[in-house]
Amino acid sequence: MSLSLQEISDRMEIQDLLYDYAEIIDQKNFDKLRDIFTEDAFIDYSVYGGAVGGLEAIIDFLKEAMTIFPNTQHLNANMQIKVDGDTGSGKIMCFNPQEMDLGEGSQTYMLGLWYIDQYQRTEAGWRIKRRVEEKSWKFNVPDFMNL
Repeated sequence: MSLSLQEISDRMEIQDLLYDYAEIIDQKNFDKLRDIFTEDAFIDYSVYGGAVGGLEAIIDFLKEAMTIFPNTQHLNANMQIKVDGDTGSGKIMCFNPQEMDLGEGSQTYMLGLWYIDQYQRTEAGWRIKRRVEEKSWKFNVPDFMNL
C-alpha cells in the first residue's frame, strides 16, 4: 500500500497530536487539552473508573482527580492511524505507570490500555473528536482502587 504525501503528512500531524496529549496529561496542564480535542469532543475514561463526557467536564475531572498522582507517564506506541479526507480513526497503545500519593508514602502502579479515537481536521489542524479507553491489563494497583 502506497500513501500519498498528504496522507503521510496527516498521519504525522495526528501522531504529534497524540504525543502532545500525553505530555499535557503528564505535565497536568489540562487547559491545553482545548488544543487537542474538538469543542464537541466525547471522552470516555470509565474503563478505569474515570469520567465520561464533554471536553470541559473532562478538564474539570482531571484537575481534581490527578492531584493524587505526583508523577505519571503516558507512553503511546503501536499507533494504528487511518485517514479518510478530513476525518480519521486510530487505535493507540498506552503504557501508563503512575505514582500515587497514599498520604504516608506512595505506590507506583501500571496500566495498559488502548485509546480508540476518531479525529477531525479543523481550521486549527487535526483534533481528537472522540476518545474511548479500552482496558488491556493492570499491575500493582492499590487494593482499594478496584480497577
